[in-house]
Formats: sequence, structure tokens, C-alpha cells
Amino acid sequence: MSDTLPNKNQANINERASATSQKSLSGESHFTPLPLQVGSFLLRSRLVVGTGKYKDFEQMRLATAASRADVITVAVRRERLYDKEGRSLLDALPLDQLTILPNTAGCFNAADAVRVARLGRELLEQLGNAGQRWVKLEVLGDKATLLPDPVGTIEACAELVKDGFEVLCYSSDDPIAAVRLRDAGATSVMPAGSPIGSGRGIANREAILILIDLLKNPAHGGNPNYPVIVDAGVGTPSDVTLAMELGADGVLLNTGIAHAT
Repeated sequence: MSDTLPNKNQANINERASATSQKSLSGESHFTPLPLQVGSFLLRSRLVVGTGKYKDFEQMRLATAASRADVITVAVRRERLYDKEGRSLLDALPLDQLTILPNTAGCFNAADAVRVARLGRELLEQLGNAGQRWVKLEVLGDKATLLPDPVGTIEACAELVKDGFEVLCYSSDDPIAAVRLRDAGATSVMPAGSPIGSGRGIANREAILILIDLLKNPAHGGNPNYPVIVDAGVGTPSDVTLAMELGADGVLLNTGIAHAT
């Protein structure tokens, strides 16, 4: 397929760049960040970072600070939240400066994901962190690729929405699955560019384009302000750039940062 973006998408990109960039006398470009509304949360940065794959908590803390992200996603399951010495990674994070996005990584059915989401809410309620209101939902369908189970994800999403959560759903790049998640009440859909941790970038550009069009284009019943955040497989700065050029509102990046430190 052609790498040329649709004219309407390129026009939006050019308009955004023109509105946010200014040239200083030195010739350097300065960009004013455009906040992103995701449910009741206003994100100053469009980069969401993760906590996995680092050699230790200190490396994670330093990388998170350098990223300037204001949202960091944390796996709630105990085997992911604590290290071998029993220390919690939450103790290494400046919780007064970050909003925690709890996630249900490691769950392979809807019931388990709902249970873990509720545990995450309880944990963040105790810490007084605003992240208690939302969850990054992952219902995995395959242990080898960590690709999502679309049926289980929709089921868990509907249940969590009823329970008062703002649900950000990890999904495949299937446009119809994304629409079903939105219709189930998902606050945001987070399609995978490629399998988790693969660093392969966006494997199917056309699918992401169609997905974003269906979710955002009013002609298809979409909402231009509906947030789409590319989740997995983003491994390089050029991958991030491509995601934004395709129309994504943000990216979640973990392995690409952790393996670069």
C-alpha cells in the first residue's frame, strides 16, 4: 500500500504543527504541548509510560522523570507490583506528581480482569491517587503473543463501566472490535501497533487508519474528540511519529524506553 497519508489527515497534521510550533531567534523549534482529554482526566503529555522491563526501580524512576509523562501505567497483580525483595514499585514513584493508570496485565479472562481492576481501585484509594477512577483493561487471549481476547475484553469493559470505571481498552487493530468496545462504554481504545514488547512498530497502517476514522469521523457515528492511544509494539521515535501522523491522540511506550536505557 502507499505510504502517502490521506489529504485530510495530512492537513490536520500540518495545521497542528503550525499552531503549536514557533521559531526562536536561534532557529530552534519550541512546541507548546496540546493537552489530551481522556474521560475526566486531562493529560499534559500525550506520552503514557509503563513500569516493566527495567533492570531495577531506580532505572525506572529516572526514565519516568526524563519522559516528562504525567501518567504511568502500573500492573496491579502482586507478582508484577513487587520485586524479589518484596518492595513495591509504587514506593519508587513520585505519586504526588504522577497519575497512576492501573492495568490488568496478566489476566486471561474477563472475570479475572474485573477482579484485578477492583483491587487496583482499592489500592489507589488508599494512596489517595486520582488513578482510582480509571483502568487500562487487558484481557489477553494468547500467552505467546499477548494479543487481546476481543470477546473477553468487551465483556469485562461492559462490567467495569457499570461499576463506575473509566475504561481504557487494550485491543487489536481490528476496527470493528474497536467500535464494539466504544459502544460498550470504553473511555478510550488503545489498539496495538504490533505485539506487546515486539518493537515492530505499526504493522498494519491501513487498519489503524480505518479504526481511527470509524471512531472519530461523525459521518460514521464517531466523535472527533474520542481518544485513541496506540499501545503496543511502539519501539522507536519514528514509530511514535507515525502513530501521530495516522491520527492517534497519543502513545503508550514501555519496552522501547526500558530497553534503551
